[in-house]
Amino acid sequence: MSPLAEQAPSQGNIMVVDDNPANLKLLEDMLRQHRYDVQSFPRGRLALLAAEEEPPDLILLDINMPEMDGYEVCAQLKQSERLAGIPVIFLSALDATEDKVKGFQSGAVDYISKPFQFEEVQARVETHLKLRRAQQAEHDLLEKTLGGAVGTLWELVQLTSPVLAARTRTIQEIAARVTKRMRIKDPWQSDLAATLCLVGCLALPDDVFERAYTGQELSPDEHRMFQAHPQNAARLLSKIPRLEVVAEIIRRQQEPQLEPFVMEEARQGAHILHLAMEMDRRIYRGASSSSALAELRATHRFDGRMLEALDTYSPAPTEFEMRRLRVRDLRTGMILEKDFLGNGDLLILKKGTTLSETWIARLENFAKARDPQELIDVRVPGTRVREIDRR
Repeated sequence: MSPLAEQAPSQGNIMVVDDNPANLKLLEDMLRQHRYDVQSFPRGRLALLAAEEEPPDLILLDINMPEMDGYEVCAQLKQSERLAGIPVIFLSALDATEDKVKGFQSGAVDYISKPFQFEEVQARVETHLKLRRAQQAEHDLLEKTLGGAVGTLWELVQLTSPVLAARTRTIQEIAARVTKRMRIKDPWQSDLAATLCLVGCLALPDDVFERAYTGQELSPDEHRMFQAHPQNAARLLSKIPRLEVVAEIIRRQQEPQLEPFVMEEARQGAHILHLAMEMDRRIYRGASSSSALAELRATHRFDGRMLEALDTYSPAPTEFEMRRLRVRDLRTGMILEKDFLGNGDLLILKKGTTLSETWIARLENFAKARDPQELIDVRVPGTRVREIDRR
């Protein structure tokens, strides 16, 4: 191999699994000649362990192997959240239709019959690597796009209503605990739904939201306004591409048991969100987490596994130190202790707002026009409560 070829970038990391040493050697040599990094293994169990340590870009997998055949290896790969997306191509002397169907059913993306021509192997490998990279690029772009949209909406919630932001954080915490304890695959839709579940309440006055959320008496108009908030949020989110399932979860947050789901993948997310909100509503009214959970169990309306996931749940106690700081000393995560008013008593940020870089910059702009040395009362998370520092 020439020095230039040796310096060329790798085309990808390929794992080859075959109990035939001659096949392993042949594929390993040929793939390396085409600038692929290669890991080769004679047993499926060894390959699974290695994939967990360092996931390859693609796997070439034999079927007939001792201890664990290729079908089982592929099925175990697809059960792993970390490894499920790796394309698997079977290489096998079994070329009956039922063998190929079984291979695709176990999760393979392609099937090459032995004896094979390396040109065919190379063409299939290149095709599936390109597809994998295109899917990953789309995923990354989608994640950034959705992350930006959700981040903007979340900042709007924090700016408009610190009360909604505080309740949302607890709902997120409860929902995340359920998805983690139940080992739910791809929980991102439930996570986003928990983050945006109260967006529709932005149009409600804070006092109406608090009375509705804690089960206090409402006027007929106030009741209608609160009942409409899931639909309003779902209508807003359904206009954002790829958030259709999230919108459906939010739409059904109050009564997920009614009417069949249009999208089955939204069913579990809606039940998790409903449970998280009902748990938080009871805690917000002053119930302990254990008594809130017992009350929910007594209704017989919730999935037993979801309730078990919350058996030892308790809201994390938050301690704060009260401080009085200049704007230049403010940091993200601090919480405004008083409304920040502009000229003419214009409300700039509400009491209870959690400061982000955006809100600190907003305060800096107004402070420049007034008094850069002005002191602002904030709560600093993670420290003991004490009297405001008068420095």
